[in-house]
Amino acid sequence: MSANALYTDLSHYYDLMCADIDYQSQSHCVQRLHQIFGNSGKLHLDLACGTGPHVRHFIDFGYQSSGLDINQPMLDIAATRCPEAPFTLQNMSEFQVTQPLDLITCFLYSIHYCDGLQKLQDCIHRVFKALNSGGVFCFNVVDRLKIDNRSFVKHNTQYLGETLSFCSGWYYGGEGEKQALKLNIEKHNANETLSWHDEHPMVAFTIKEIADLLKPWFEVHIFEHDYDKILPWDQRSGNAIIVCVKA
Repeated sequence: MSANALYTDLSHYYDLMCADIDYQSQSHCVQRLHQIFGNSGKLHLDLACGTGPHVRHFIDFGYQSSGLDINQPMLDIAATRCPEAPFTLQNMSEFQVTQPLDLITCFLYSIHYCDGLQKLQDCIHRVFKALNSGGVFCFNVVDRLKIDNRSFVKHNTQYLGETLSFCSGWYYGGEGEKQALKLNIEKHNANETLSWHDEHPMVAFTIKEIADLLKPWFEVHIFEHDYDKILPWDQRSGNAIIVCVKA
């Protein structure tokens, strides 16, 4: 199966795969961080927005929200979920906006979809150019040196009389700037079991490395990966929420 098959050919399964994600809690946390560090503006863009659940919450919070993604089937679902929001087919390393923004987000570790460190730097530069003064860029990351290749997240759900099993986990080979997100879907019914396997290439970095890339452009704040509490990063955990403020 090709590198993006689960997000295109099987895009209608994406929301089921992410059914355990608390999108409201994530969105509310980032809204609070924006209130603390931002410029009080309400123009928002969600990078790698997928089917638009975060955009939906920001619209409900009173933002003029929009989204971009590289997969049109996902954007089609997002447009149905958020008919008042504009969605565009763009790569986050090359995107352009028509007006300066106050908040740019990138949830679900999607910043790692940048194809290598150079593309990650390109994304950072694009974000900087797109933000108003006092604007905020907020996203979450995983530290490549803290990845446990044996750790997977699994859950099952029922859909149209069938059982769907989803499994995902990070993989890092131990060196270099490449890691992967491994995904699996199994669909069970009374007659058969179908299985799809996919592996998405991702850019690998440490939390210190991403902070060093950001510091020439932004004031950088790093927090624990906890959407219920705003706590400074303890310098040890392998996941973090990063808040970047444009001067």
